[in-house]
Amino acid sequence: MRVCLICEGSYPYVSGGVSSWVQMLCTAFTDVEFVIWSIATTHEEMHEYKYELPSNVKGVYTTYLGESSIGVRHKHVRLSKDDAQTLKELVTVTAGEVDWTKVLDFIGRNRRHLTDILMEKDFFRICCEEYERQQSVEGFTDYLWTLRSMYLPLMDVLSSDIVEADIYHSLSTGYAGILAGAVSYIRNKPMILSEHGIYTREREEDIIRANWVKGDFKELWIDFFKKISTVAYQQADVVTTLFGINRELQIELGCPEEKIVTIPNGVDSESFKNLPSLGKIPQDKFNFGTILRIVPIKDVKTMILAFQIVREKEENVRLTIMGNYDENPEYYEECVRLIKEFNVPDVVFTGQVNVREYVPDVDVLVLSSISEGQPFAILEGLAAGIPFVATNVGSCKELLEGFEGDDFGKAGIVVPLMDSAAMADAFLYMLHHPEEVQAMGEAGRARVEKYYQKEAFLKQYHDLYDELGGK
Repeated sequence: MRVCLICEGSYPYVSGGVSSWVQMLCTAFTDVEFVIWSIATTHEEMHEYKYELPSNVKGVYTTYLGESSIGVRHKHVRLSKDDAQTLKELVTVTAGEVDWTKVLDFIGRNRRHLTDILMEKDFFRICCEEYERQQSVEGFTDYLWTLRSMYLPLMDVLSSDIVEADIYHSLSTGYAGILAGAVSYIRNKPMILSEHGIYTREREEDIIRANWVKGDFKELWIDFFKKISTVAYQQADVVTTLFGINRELQIELGCPEEKIVTIPNGVDSESFKNLPSLGKIPQDKFNFGTILRIVPIKDVKTMILAFQIVREKEENVRLTIMGNYDENPEYYEECVRLIKEFNVPDVVFTGQVNVREYVPDVDVLVLSSISEGQPFAILEGLAAGIPFVATNVGSCKELLEGFEGDDFGKAGIVVPLMDSAAMADAFLYMLHHPEEVQAMGEAGRARVEKYYQKEAFLKQYHDLYDELGGK
């Protein structure tokens, strides 16, 4: 069986939860042949593998979104009346109104010339009509090139040489999801969609905050990502989700309820038991630690500001920030400047580390993200018996406080997003209640051992591959 894993902005070029999940899957399923179809930014940003590829990964095929371009010389493409109408509907109608069967047929017929179409009269005419209909306050040239820049990376991805496989397994909606949907449709092969976070919501948050998108164009971009996510939900044979809230969001975004299967993440809890201290973090202070990629979505700045509040009141505390800071050097530098500006002592960046070597010396772990799925960082920390302070995103509340029928008790404190004062209060509570900290760590370990085991989640995915691979 040959499975094509389609990854966007992650494996094998970026370390993190999704990439670790892919590595775990490939390593465990030695009887499955994998190929990776990676959608990356640019060669400059993503050229080095962050993982040693297992022997059953037979190839990595990469498409670079950030290097899409329309040449001075483009091929003239004459669309049929029906294809021109399909292109118009793709560009102009809202996410829930697209006839994806027609669009996928259109992609199949025109796959080699999709980027050329963006420079043709049909696309120009569609943009003119839509500009007048929307009565945009921006100039037409800006409007035209916004739509071209919106659809160019998409068309470029869809024009890629097809990677042959028995199953196409996308790790998100977005570009990866529509690529998986199109190829599975063209090749008549089954498709699995596994969402860790809700891609559409994450892109919406990014666009709302983005300075590079003019205000009048933000809704265009938001609807674009909703649109290309819908096709993944429609085309997938099975959609896996991590927990109940994400399932409800997927249904709200257009995923047929009957396709969704809940498969929680899992960790090897035994490998986190009784970890010896290697003295990586000095034990002279109460140690807060965090395991994350230093990127805006992890909101490291709120954590630093919360620690600064605590440090003004207590001297016997330390914050150790463990994780890759190469992915977004600008944001890392902003975090460093923030520490200097507020003169916050006892904050250390370690870079990428072996978590097992550091966790034994941490008293409380922290997660400050503004968006998550079901974080491996929390599962691994709880497996090691370390409680958390975490923002109320993804399944963090469920992991730390349990769900109906789970009577293990609290494994940490959940705080609102981007609220440094609330996070600081949680830090101080942990600092001043050592017995509760210990009880929380024990509760978290027990919860992971019962509900979030690696073997269980791997078996469910292997069964899924066996079921779909025989179709």
